[in-house]
Order: sequence, then structure tokens, then C-alpha cells
Amino acid sequence: QFNLAIDRNQAEQFLRLAKKYMPETRAAKKTRLMELAQARKDGQEEKKKKRPQVLKYGLNFVTKLIENKEAKLVVIAHDVDPIELVAWLPTLCRKKDVPYCIIKGKARLGQLVHKKTASCIAITSVKKEDQSDLETLCKNFSAQFNDNVEHRRRWGGGIMGIKSQHVMQRREKAIQLEQAKKLGLQLS
Repeated sequence: QFNLAIDRNQAEQFLRLAKKYMPETRAAKKTRLMELAQARKDGQEEKKKKRPQVLKYGLNFVTKLIENKEAKLVVIAHDVDPIELVAWLPTLCRKKDVPYCIIKGKARLGQLVHKKTASCIAITSVKKEDQSDLETLCKNFSAQFNDNVEHRRRWGGGIMGIKSQHVMQRREKAIQLEQAKKLGLQLS
């Protein structure tokens, strides 16, 4: 399931969109808070600002966003170790009708949020000018991942061992004998 990731063009398109919504760095946050403190000290009025539209990251936080249907798009890294951390995330996204995709490299996701690595990130809201880009991405990823039944049910090679093959042959033979008896009774 996590082997099939988005291709390079889709990844490039997503990363271009996501770079616009990178959270602020520690240094930027420090300067912003210092300016705010200085403004308070000087007695200026505080301007109420809306929350900035940024990427949300962290497994527990993203899970909460999916459960509350606040996430518009979820991106999961393919190389999370242990994989059990995110193995259930696609199922949850399908259940809650949240588009998701799998991207190569947790380090790429980490760069977007100023960390070393990130297992998954979510986009909750975008500006008006990027709305169409997000909608096309969501539509593509829904078709590729959410609605793709073959993509989900691909485990096992479908090749049984010799003992299982013999058991299945015996079972088939027994069913055929049973049907032959029924047909024999019905004819007479």
C-alpha cells in the first residue's frame, strides 16, 4: 500500500502549494513575539489578527483534524518506521471522506514544517487564489487513492502452498460429487 506513491509531477505540484503555507520558523516567531511585547510595553493597541493558514503536522494532531473533518488534504510519508504508526491513516481518511496521498520521503515533509522528518501533514485551509489548485489536487488524489479499490486490496501473491492446493482440490471434488447426487436424484 505504501509502495505506490504519487509521481514526480504531482509531488512537485503539491510541494509548490505547500511551500506557501509553511509555518513560521523559531527565529520568525521570536521576532514576532518580541515586537508584540514591545508594542504592549509602549502602550499600543493590539490588533486582533486571524490565525495564519499553515500546514498542520504531527500524527495525533492530523488524526484529530481528520476525525473532525477539518483536514482538506492529508499527505502521508511512505517511509515511516515503524509503518504501523500510519498504517491505519488511509482507512480513516477513506471513512471520513478526506482526500489523502502517499509521498516519497518523510524528510521532504519535514522540510516543509521546519523539522527533520514528519510522518504526515494536513492542509486545512488555503487562500482564495490557491483554492482551485487545492481542489484539483484533492480530486486527483481522491481518484488515485481514496476511490481506488485495487490499490487497497493488494496483499499476498494469491499462490497457495501444496497442502492448501490439495485441500481445495478435495473440497471441489466433494462439491462436484454432491451436485452429481442431487442431479441424479432430480432426474429419477
